[in-house]
Amino acid sequence: MTSENQSRHFQSDLPCVLVLKRPPSFVLFGDHFLESPKFQYLKAYESPLPLSQLLHTHARSVQAILSSGGAPVTAETICLLPRLGLVVTTSQGLDHIDLSECRRRGIAVAGAGTIFSSDCADSAVGLLIDVLRKISAANRYVKQGLWSSQVFYPLGYKLGGKRVGIVGLGSIGTEVAKRLDAFGCSISYHSRSKKPLEPYKFYPNVVELAANCDALIICCALTGETHHLISKEVLSALGKDGVIVNIARGPIIDEKELVRCLVKGEIRGAGLDVFEHEPDVPVELFALDNVVMTPHCAVHTMESFEELRKL
Repeated sequence: MTSENQSRHFQSDLPCVLVLKRPPSFVLFGDHFLESPKFQYLKAYESPLPLSQLLHTHARSVQAILSSGGAPVTAETICLLPRLGLVVTTSQGLDHIDLSECRRRGIAVAGAGTIFSSDCADSAVGLLIDVLRKISAANRYVKQGLWSSQVFYPLGYKLGGKRVGIVGLGSIGTEVAKRLDAFGCSISYHSRSKKPLEPYKFYPNVVELAANCDALIICCALTGETHHLISKEVLSALGKDGVIVNIARGPIIDEKELVRCLVKGEIRGAGLDVFEHEPDVPVELFALDNVVMTPHCAVHTMESFEELRKL
């Protein structure tokens, strides 16, 4: 669509919603998945124009942005849109939105809330079980025809009774704790503040939490304070018998340090749904049977996307 045609197209009275990058829900179900007779989309990813030129052309039309985790809403973008009053993201995390600029401009921000919490918790527990019981590795072992040629498959490790530390006891972390309770795990946590109504042991220091755990599950939001929160010191405290699971955001872990620890056997294993430089994944992890990886899809279920559409 040319700039002139787009200008004519957006002259109706319907509010204009900018979409910077095609959200996962559009990719999976088509653009009609979130259509409404109450607004119209300006799809930046379909325009041949540079973003700044496109936004300059439609600066007076855009009243809202529909964003996803892969499409940052920066201060530069916000400043080009004088009528912008709302940013809605299809993700639970808000780290891709310049919240301080939105706050300064009085722009409302809305996310997926707790819709994805249960699915995310399921994935976290699934990754932990997979690493401990070597399910993915055993699957490859059978499919490669090794069962008949080798006498005994290596032992895994029991989940029941494990000491599990949760970093971030919000809606996702709480759901993880409920599930692990059922397995007979001992739960402790680190969060910005102690949760008086929760029965689990609180550690104000994440290093101390790691030192007293067999497994660490990352459930916190990515902020300036949590960037590389899981550092060399934390991984060392977790130790060679420890397992780490991350279903939050990749940069919360110092990925280079994590890779080094895994390669050198300084921690037992990892279950990773997120990475520091997605979609790039450290190649050193590909050959490690004690690492289970998924492509940032912990929340991807038919049920959760239908709930997202309704919201």
